[in-house]
Amino acid sequence: MKSTRIITSILAVIALTQLTSCKPDDTPSQTLQDLAFEKLAGAWTLGTAGSINVDGQDISLNFPGFSLSFTDGGYTTTNAGDLFRASGTWTWTDEQAGEVDLDDGKMLTIVNLTENIFNFTFDFAGTGGVANGIGGSYEIIVVK
Repeated sequence: MKSTRIITSILAVIALTQLTSCKPDDTPSQTLQDLAFEKLAGAWTLGTAGSINVDGQDISLNFPGFSLSFTDGGYTTTNAGDLFRASGTWTWTDEQAGEVDLDDGKMLTIVNLTENIFNFTFDFAGTGGVANGIGGSYEIIVVK
């Protein structure tokens, strides 16, 4: 009986020692925005698999050499006509990282974002002419 108490006491001390020696995980978990930005960051181009469509019609040929790059809070474009400014700022619109708000008022809705493909949609009022951006609903697919 006495040996059972001693063994139980020893086991209790060992258990308490184990519990107190454990420290909480100091690494903060990443948010959905953090995870999405890891994919979004960098340079995107049309490549051979990308496209620029307005109201379902492919107009990619009107934007040769189109590229779009994202940094933390900033973006730059090349050969974007009037679809996008040459550079600007952006923010997430929600915690789910499903939309990007550009400083020109354009709201990019993310359809698909992986390490290699960025597919998004937005509406554009248009500024006249195909190269400058026809008004309509755009879907852009770019690749890394």
